[in-house]
Amino acid sequence: MRKTILIISTFLYFGSVVAAGQLNDNDKKAIIKCAGLYYANSMIPQGTLELDKIVHSIASKKFLTTYLAKEGLKEDLVNSELIKFVDELYGKPYDERKTGDCDKFIYKLIPESKTEIDKLIKSGIY
Repeated sequence: MRKTILIISTFLYFGSVVAAGQLNDNDKKAIIKCAGLYYANSMIPQGTLELDKIVHSIASKKFLTTYLAKEGLKEDLVNSELIKFVDELYGKPYDERKTGDCDKFIYKLIPESKTEIDKLIKSGIY
């Protein structure tokens, strides 16, 4: 009986550790890179990019930075890494392929992310 309880406790403990730390370093970096892309997209003048794409980019960037904070990443670290990617992309034209790739990656990696981003877009609070 003790052995059974010990085994179940061990599985529960390790299962909760894995669930709490679901993002690996590569995923975190890719999320920050996508947030940087969205942020750079949001700075493209409205006259040269459709408003819906700008709004999508603003909402996606907000969602991702909030998500990373919930995952335990320090805001200063996220911001400093985010700015590196924005600096690389600022002033470049909108890249439909890269943005689409980020959308697919985020929607697959983070459950309900598409729904949450759409809620942000519809709320007007981004």
